[in-house]
Amino acid sequence: MNMQQIMRQAQKMQKQIEEIQAKAADEVVEVASGGGMVKVKMNGKQELISIVLEKEVIDPDDSEMLQDLIISAVNEGIKKSQTLMQERLQSVTGGLGINMPGIF
Repeated sequence: MNMQQIMRQAQKMQKQIEEIQAKAADEVVEVASGGGMVKVKMNGKQELISIVLEKEVIDPDDSEMLQDLIISAVNEGIKKSQTLMQERLQSVTGGLGINMPGIF
């Protein structure tokens, strides 16, 4: 490959990555903690979309448990959202294991 071909390929990859990032807001993952008592939805850009709490988990005398369940669900949502984006990006990078900071 000559330098022009490499540059064209890099530009093509950059455009594909930008398209994936733009579509990421529409991709939603849902996770739950506490046996489904706390549910969160996040998009592919790792933005929190919603939190649903079942009435039974809201105990004024045990707010720490609810806090822990929310933290657990949000962290799991972030991981799942990151995995989703990595899978989408692999279609562009061919699974080369390229570290692309700032993609998310």
